[in-house]
Amino acid sequence: MPNLIKRIIHFKICKAEINYKKLNPKNWKRPSFKKIIRGFAFFIIFLAALIILRDEYDYQFGEYPYDSETAVSKNGSDEEEKTCNVQGIELRGEVVTYVTPEGKDEEENIVVDETSSEEIIYLINQANADDNIKAIILEVDSYGGSAVAAEEINDALKSTNKPTVAFVRGAAASAAYWAASGANTIFASSLSDIGSIGVTMSYLDNTKKNAKDGLTYNSLSAGKFKDYGSPDKILTEDEKRLIIRDLNITHDIFINAVSKNRNLPIEKVKALADGSSMPGKLAIENGLIDQIGGIYQVESYLKDKLGEDVEICW
Repeated sequence: MPNLIKRIIHFKICKAEINYKKLNPKNWKRPSFKKIIRGFAFFIIFLAALIILRDEYDYQFGEYPYDSETAVSKNGSDEEEKTCNVQGIELRGEVVTYVTPEGKDEEENIVVDETSSEEIIYLINQANADDNIKAIILEVDSYGGSAVAAEEINDALKSTNKPTVAFVRGAAASAAYWAASGANTIFASSLSDIGSIGVTMSYLDNTKKNAKDGLTYNSLSAGKFKDYGSPDKILTEDEKRLIIRDLNITHDIFINAVSKNRNLPIEKVKALADGSSMPGKLAIENGLIDQIGGIYQVESYLKDKLGEDVEICW
């Protein structure tokens, strides 16, 4: 093989010499072998540099044959190469049914400490439709919010046939606990704030401040209870009874959901449903959570359950 390479180089050199002699018969001088090898090496390096620069340009400006995240090829294939098998979903801040336009910036990024049930439901539905996703993790750090939003998230978690794990960090209280209880398994720190199975519609009465400021509230409503709950008027006894009625209905639905989700006797949940919360260490003793642990314990649990390594998409 080395002899063959030498012959090829010698042939190329001789051919170049003949061509150069024809063009410059007087000035021609045979170059040294070292100069020839140096020039040949420079040409190879220059060619390699061009190839590298071309590939870098293609990658930066969208002409690279494969995108690292979606693996979309130049031939038009839209087949995605998934590297994760568990969908992670975050429930943080106040639980709401939707985020208002005021809660988003110009690029539609959420700028308030809220999580909407419609977003979580969308992500759960996406995970359900993806065969690569084997399980769902709901990371929870919230002290509650809307009862309707909580019920919607709870129902979405229960609707999937994939294993679901609620992983509680700082807190899963009130509506956030209601939502999380729909998961198959709940992990929490021994210090996490858990429970707060209760309902409130409390508000601040502004009537004395308004009187001091010389403000008068004028009620112009058709219907006895149309403006009940306004902070600018005193709450009547009939209005208070109406609010308490609605609170009790929501409380009962909350209690029944926890009882069913956690497989706990209804009377036990009623005894716990005084609106107070408890640390994870006590919550596991009362059946409100299943295991003490953080994200590493959750991953280990899912690895055993799925029989494969866990890679989470957030």
